[in-house]
Amino acid sequence: MKAFERLLRYVVVYTTSDEESTTVPTSMRQFDLAHLLVDELRALGISDAEVDDKCYVYATLPATEGHENATKLGFIAHMDTAPDFSGEHVCPRIIEHYDGNDVVLGTSGRTLDNANFPHLASLKGRTLIVTDGTTLLGADDKAGVAEIITMLEQVIEENIPHGKISVCFTPDEEVGSGADHFDVARFGADFAYTCDGGAEGELEYENFNAAGALFEIRGFNIHPGEAKDKMINALAVACEINAMLPKGQTPRDTAGYQGFWHLTGLDGTTEACKLSYIIRDHDFESFERRKVTLEKIAEVLNDKYGAGTVTLTIRDQYRNMKEKIEPCMHLIDNAKKAMELAGVTPRVQPIRGGTDGARLSYMGLPCPNLGTGGYAFHGPYEHITVEGMDASVEVLKNLVILYRDR
Repeated sequence: MKAFERLLRYVVVYTTSDEESTTVPTSMRQFDLAHLLVDELRALGISDAEVDDKCYVYATLPATEGHENATKLGFIAHMDTAPDFSGEHVCPRIIEHYDGNDVVLGTSGRTLDNANFPHLASLKGRTLIVTDGTTLLGADDKAGVAEIITMLEQVIEENIPHGKISVCFTPDEEVGSGADHFDVARFGADFAYTCDGGAEGELEYENFNAAGALFEIRGFNIHPGEAKDKMINALAVACEINAMLPKGQTPRDTAGYQGFWHLTGLDGTTEACKLSYIIRDHDFESFERRKVTLEKIAEVLNDKYGAGTVTLTIRDQYRNMKEKIEPCMHLIDNAKKAMELAGVTPRVQPIRGGTDGARLSYMGLPCPNLGTGGYAFHGPYEHITVEGMDASVEVLKNLVILYRDR
């Protein structure tokens, strides 16, 4: 089976994670895909494939004779889709011999256009997979899942000698908890790759340092006719907080290694309000200064309106994996070589975000990230090509070959 055929099977399984949930996993529907994957892995002859009680799928392809001492290599992808946009009732559409022009997405009123996605012209002649405009596609990261399983199938069917290969499919990556219950010892690899990037050839080992910040504002509501020097409008205080941040440091204003503050939620009334941000920066010292900036804003406003008006909670999420990858740069060198052997041009770039691999690297499993062939994740414009997926499978297979004698 080709990788895209697996993808089409997986995307119709509703696996969106739930950022408001306190269960593990955050949505029980993720087990639906997990059980499907276990059955598929066992059908390939991988007898130890199983899903644990927290919805992590583990499986191992033992080393072939003579390669028992080779580097133990792992591959990881996540099963959940982002809660940013609907992941239910996905209806993918396949466009063969894509002409490179704009694509009308069903009857949704949305169009995948070259103006917003200029890379579309480079996909001309390929087989393009798109949404109907009412849901995301789920290639993030079901494409990674499909490519890993397809690689395993080809390694087995082609009798390719190899060292031990470990795979894991995780829940809840999209809500930041995909590595929370990852069992590194059970996984049993020396090194691993997450298959959770964009276009084929992407290779990432630098990511943002990340934190979430929550401002909780306690207002004082009184009749506006009697409000002079008394009212504290929580919504207005929230506006003050946002206005006090340095200008030109939002996601819209930044690129590459530049960090930002990103307002992700505003909810409340005159009486009480909550303001949510994510904080991102590649440089750790700059990242820490961003947190101090928010703390100073809270201090200034409490001095202005009274102690307890503003409460700030900052929660660290993940660190830049760079310092954990640099001591084992063979992961990057071999990934480049694997891409070149597959006819793919490597593109090393920083992640303006994070992956499970960032946290796993700090858990003792160095884990850079590979592209899967997809674009425009987390929304109705998500798309991927069959050829990009096939190339990504070849990259994974080449990595297995490169590491079997290491």
